[in-house]
Amino acid sequence: MITKNYQHVLALEFAVNKINETPKMLPNISLGFHIYESYYDERMTYHALLNLLFRSHRFVPNYRCDTENSLIAIIEGLSSEISFQMADILELFKIPQKFLQNVKPYRTQGDGFLKDFWEQAFGCSFPKSEEPMKSDGTSSKAVFFKDNREMAVGFDLMNVATFPNNSFLEVKVGRLNPGAPEGQKLIIHDNRIVWPQVLNKVPPGSLCNDPCHPGYHKKKKEGEKFCCYDCVPCQKRKIANQKDMDDCIKCPEDQYPSMDHEHCMPKTISFLSYEEPLGISLAAAALFFSLMTSLVLGIFLKHKGTPIVKANNQDITYILLVSLLLCFLCSLLFLGQPEKVTCFLRQSAFSIIFSVAVSCVLAKTITLVAAFMATKPGSNTRKWVGKRLTTSSVLFCSLLQVGLCTVWLGTSPPFPDFNNQVLTKEILAECNEGSVMFYVVLGYLGLLSFISLAVAFLARKLPDSFNESKFITFSMLVFCSVWLSFVPAYLSSKGKYMVAVEIFSILASSAALLVCIFSPKCYIIMLRPELNKRAQLMLRNK
Repeated sequence: MITKNYQHVLALEFAVNKINETPKMLPNISLGFHIYESYYDERMTYHALLNLLFRSHRFVPNYRCDTENSLIAIIEGLSSEISFQMADILELFKIPQKFLQNVKPYRTQGDGFLKDFWEQAFGCSFPKSEEPMKSDGTSSKAVFFKDNREMAVGFDLMNVATFPNNSFLEVKVGRLNPGAPEGQKLIIHDNRIVWPQVLNKVPPGSLCNDPCHPGYHKKKKEGEKFCCYDCVPCQKRKIANQKDMDDCIKCPEDQYPSMDHEHCMPKTISFLSYEEPLGISLAAAALFFSLMTSLVLGIFLKHKGTPIVKANNQDITYILLVSLLLCFLCSLLFLGQPEKVTCFLRQSAFSIIFSVAVSCVLAKTITLVAAFMATKPGSNTRKWVGKRLTTSSVLFCSLLQVGLCTVWLGTSPPFPDFNNQVLTKEILAECNEGSVMFYVVLGYLGLLSFISLAVAFLARKLPDSFNESKFITFSMLVFCSVWLSFVPAYLSSKGKYMVAVEIFSILASSAALLVCIFSPKCYIIMLRPELNKRAQLMLRNK
């Protein structure tokens, strides 16, 4: 017979007698107890439990055959396996068992949960600090509780070592002292603990599952014990750099999570630079078209006395070529890391220069229409043909754009900005236009382009001597097509590719004006000089 647990029976008897002898604790109520042995056998455990619940020769569930005693609680055995076996039946009949469900909320609150446990178990208050409770035994030691339900003294942690001859020895392996300084309240001497051989000297686990590794955080399992949880990967832009973290932490704005979400890594600053292939290609294209524009301007200046140059309004032609040259060069302002000066200049310079170029195209088209109408008998439009019309058209359209840009730059000018939200691993260095006036400026430029296209289209059937309108029509058609394609491409791109789309649109639309308007004239001047005569123009006009 194994009698090593007899002291627990004596302690229970002693505690019940003390409670019954103390009127203040349970007045007019006497406690009793029944003790059953399960012999560590599942069948005997269920047999004893049913016998305790129903007390009859036949087990009749849900019926009580005698009412002499009132069962208020059951204290199970020392083995957790027996406790779980008993819980299968006791849960069906709502019988309290160690009050595990009521004790759960206090487990993580320190040593003060004992007072709440006693109150819920027996429906009475624990003695105050001035009324010490005697411990179970004859040592006359007292256990005190403070008003905040914390213990005034600590516990000794005992290790029970069992020997092959069924004898045992209790060894003090540590102490829990609530009054000790932080870090010294719980002291355990590992070298004094004797582990059973089946555990291979490895402490038993106290969790339902393994700890969560870095990169994962704990998520409580619904309906399970408080120590049971799932390990869930960290969400986007968050990391867990320690084990068993309750939640992942967010990386700073200038950093991003590593692939395993265990640490944060610094983001790189992204912009369209001169060193990368895309930037080199765009810069080379801008310089090439700038050189071509300069070459065309030199040809027109060298042959300024020829009929084909004189016939197309020389002053407006020179202004158009200079503005196209500046358009190609201003695209270089979009390359490199945005600075305060470049952000201030690049969009405003592009808008004003492009407005001058489109205004020159519009003025040339209006001049052609007015000149053709002036040749008709009885027409009074002859007085409008000349430099006054072209100059006023260019000045009016250009100065209106200058005014819009002045308001924009004076109220909320563009500034360099760092965008951390668009890309995960990069910080976008970009210019923040910062105002609705930027879109007003672009809208005016688009309106001016469509007006030029409409006027050129109406003048496309003028006589051959005025056939420049056909080339203008085609150039403006290409110009508008480029910018209509630019809008969706610009809005769907990010970072350096957004800047590349804008540079490409500037180069493509400017090149369309240069090639479509000036390449036929350069061909005649350089390769067919016999056609560059007044007689040829008059002959073609007939």
